[in-house]
Amino acid sequence: MALRTIRIEGDEILRKKCRKVENIDKRLLTLIEDMKETMYKADGVGLAAPQIGILKRMAVIDVGEGPIVIINPEIIETKGSYIDIEGCLSIPGRQGTVERPEWVKVKALNEKGEEVILEGEGLLARAFCHEIDHLDGVLYIDKTIEEGVIE
Repeated sequence: MALRTIRIEGDEILRKKCRKVENIDKRLLTLIEDMKETMYKADGVGLAAPQIGILKRMAVIDVGEGPIVIINPEIIETKGSYIDIEGCLSIPGRQGTVERPEWVKVKALNEKGEEVILEGEGLLARAFCHEIDHLDGVLYIDKTIEEGVIE
């Protein structure tokens, strides 16, 4: 496993749309482990592949319940809405208020290549939305209602 460099706002790769993952092989599994290690080292709750310079539709998330790997994810249902503060490992030192769904249902592949349906509410729903946005070149600051600086 290896720590990867997290790309920072201004890096053009963060604004690109990612390509679908076509096959899950040893190399991809190593990348997933690197992403988890990098996310944990940076004290994040999620990390999408473009944040480490890889244009693949995949992300790792851990809101305190263990790591979740989502490959080729798509949001298939949402309910409710709430406004809360978000930050991003690619936008250090800043945070913003963003409206997101209260609950989401996501279809994705796991690291074994199995199709999974995942549901999340609250922080997990927010993390799903935030990381999937990254895969389309969208940053939370594009959706910010109000922005602030972390002191």
